[in-house]
Amino acid sequence: MHIVVFGLTVSSSWGNGHATLWRALLKALAKRGHTVTFYEHDVSWYADTRDDWTPPRGIAIRIYGSFDDIRAEALRDLNSADLGMFTSYCPDGPEAANLILDSGAAIKCFYDLDTPVTLNSLYGGEAVPYLPANGLSDFELVLSYTGGRALGELRSRLGAHTVAPLYGSVDPEAHFPVLPMDQYRGVLSYLGTFAADRQQALESLFLEPARRLPNETFQLAGAQYPDSFSALPNVAFVSHLAPQLHPAFFCSSHATLNITRGVMAEYGYCPSGRLFEAAACGVPIVSDGWDGLDLFFTAGEEILRVDTAEDVIEAISMPADDLCRIAKAARERTLANHTAERRVMELEDICDRISDRMQAATKSS
Repeated sequence: MHIVVFGLTVSSSWGNGHATLWRALLKALAKRGHTVTFYEHDVSWYADTRDDWTPPRGIAIRIYGSFDDIRAEALRDLNSADLGMFTSYCPDGPEAANLILDSGAAIKCFYDLDTPVTLNSLYGGEAVPYLPANGLSDFELVLSYTGGRALGELRSRLGAHTVAPLYGSVDPEAHFPVLPMDQYRGVLSYLGTFAADRQQALESLFLEPARRLPNETFQLAGAQYPDSFSALPNVAFVSHLAPQLHPAFFCSSHATLNITRGVMAEYGYCPSGRLFEAAACGVPIVSDGWDGLDLFFTAGEEILRVDTAEDVIEAISMPADDLCRIAKAARERTLANHTAERRVMELEDICDRISDRMQAATKSS
């Protein structure tokens, strides 16, 4: 397939979980023979924090100043596309959506990587700036990073017809077990951008254990933490960690913590990309609980579910052999079921079914 995507950003991972996800997917798409043009709006905060990343052959990243600058070019690109897609948080979402609908792209698609945020805004009566005014009823396909009841609500709230989950994933060639680095050593690590609706869980599942274990080092990495955020003396803080350092960060700690944003946890079936990255690195994971977690990892065997500070301390105090066994099982599950190549194969199957259905409808008419 040739795929055209209008998204947030793939060039910078600063405060943005979309980048590493897309890099993994783009690499897997190229590996399976597809070509992609990814259109990214140039904004200063990403321009100043671009990573040292080169797209694979067959993948073009088109960074533009204004949508008018690329409108004609993008329309030509879309007219030869098998799949035309725009994503949540695309800065030019409505314009991109309209261009896709006006084009000859074979399958017109919206990929919501932030479905609970989208739906929560709609229920709160807020405008969702990346959505077209007429909703999603004109698109042949709506993909969602979140499964479960969110899929039905995309239909009922936004008129989506064909809705399918396309969950997070990992590139196992970028995330794998590595030697620890002294500056990242600790008993527990957490990697995540600041989010207000994740702060209470961070307090109870990370900072409180750090208070109770003052002689242990805890490692925290992530962008956009406010100046008012007060780290503890035994919490080492990295304001931005480049993606190529993620494996070393994970592998330098006794275990790593996964925390789900409040609105994501409420909907469930929304695994963080960091969850799969850490698992692929062979690190024991302790995670907050949410509906659907067992669809991805089995609690007690591949992941350790925690609800309180006491749970966290108990988990990281387990015998090393038990933690290694759990980490190994999670890595095996991830390599079998949660790689970017696996997600691309799922996308191929979805597109094949839609194409077959469209051809059948054309013949019957």
